Amino acid sequence: MLETVSERPSPEGNKIGRNRLKLPMLAVGATASLAASLLLAGCQNVSGYTPVSLVRIIDASYNAPAINVSVEGTLLAANIGQGSITTYGGFAPSRNAVVKVTATSSLTPLVTSNATLVASKSQSVMITDINAQYQVTVLEDQSTPAPSGHSEFRLLNQAPSTGPVDVYFVAGTSATIYAVAKPVITGLAVGATSGYVMIPSSTLYMVIAPAGTTLSTTGTTIYSSAVLPLIGGEVRTVLIVDPILVSQPVQVYMARDVN
Repeated sequence: MLETVSERPSPEGNKIGRNRLKLPMLAVGATASLAASLLLAGCQNVSGYTPVSLVRIIDASYNAPAINVSVEGTLLAANIGQGSITTYGGFAPSRNAVVKVTATSSLTPLVTSNATLVASKSQSVMITDINAQYQVTVLEDQSTPAPSGHSEFRLLNQAPSTGPVDVYFVAGTSATIYAVAKPVITGLAVGATSGYVMIPSSTLYMVIAPAGTTLSTTGTTIYSSAVLPLIGGEVRTVLIVDPILVSQPVQVYMARDVN
């Protein structure tokens, strides 16, 4: 039940091998999303069984130490750090579910929040702390595949130092392709989510740059993903955070929502 892992960028710049999610304790992704879909479907069709809400954790925090996250008193994520996206866990639907975030070394909550858990839906609980204010945000995830021949991506911009970003999906990363590339998402603000954006499926690269940037093969602040062999039906969530060094591109963590 693992998704690819995204490491912090190396000083050499954009490397395809970076696109892997950090997995401190819990896995991410492909199998999880499939299991989530099957679980949702099963809950809807088994007589006498109450549909569940599927919940995962996205840690986008900068200032928090390694954290534990519990939902309704059940530990869902243990010892995770920035960039972690967990597998889904099933919970009873609730209008007032308690989400508690604590440091792994303490029982004192960093933040406690109440969330609505919707039956037969997949949701992400995102932990942020921009400006040192811990916040819990619940996002509704897509749990059905993209239409045939298409793929869908949702971008979460949690990169305050980088600022707004433009996002491209291109067939290559040459100067010729960059010269005519048009962003699919423009000016995605810090703290904003793009919602799911549909693109035709093919072999593509995802390129992210500060908003208004002219793409250049020598631009050190331009991020380019590993090749994405999209065949159709894929649904992805992409978390963007600031780099370690100003001269580096943003760090990117990608999770499979479906397929």
